[in-house]
Amino acid sequence: MAEKIETVNQYLEDNFGIDTDDSKPIFRVVFSDEQFEKRETKFTNIGIELLYPEVRELPKYQWIKGMYVLERRVLVPDDNLKELAGLKKSYEPVWVFQGADGFPVPPTILGCKTVIDVLYAALGKSSLAKYKEDIPAIGSPQEQYEANKASIDQIENELFGDESNLGQETINASGSAIVMPANYERKH
Repeated sequence: MAEKIETVNQYLEDNFGIDTDDSKPIFRVVFSDEQFEKRETKFTNIGIELLYPEVRELPKYQWIKGMYVLERRVLVPDDNLKELAGLKKSYEPVWVFQGADGFPVPPTILGCKTVIDVLYAALGKSSLAKYKEDIPAIGSPQEQYEANKASIDQIENELFGDESNLGQETINASGSAIVMPANYERKH
């Protein structure tokens, strides 16, 4: 279930910290269309090449339209300082909340936490072992498999949304939908 962006960002600040230099959060979720940054460019807004590069405020995510982005605050490498108008720290994208169908997915606390945990594990700062231990052993191997699958499906849904496309494709004019069970096999 999607939470308010303010709630997600407060969780990220409370659980993953702030930059002690300026009290900005280490991680945040933003809407792509609302993000701009000052960059050095050789072109005007309409694409005419300039004689000399100049600093202009440009859309940060020109290739991401209408989606939420999980960003991480990082140091700008020396090679990029000039391009970013001398900015020492910048928010860089970690995850775009977009389903496989290309539609936006609402950001959630669980989705953000999962992505950050995987990022930290890849950087060697933590382990993903806690995800393995989330579900206690119950019943038969088949029951354990189903419990594990349900947990994975929940995380997948938080990150990629409802992949069934019920919202876009199967609802007819009367507002009803046909839902096929996950174990349905088409017989020719």
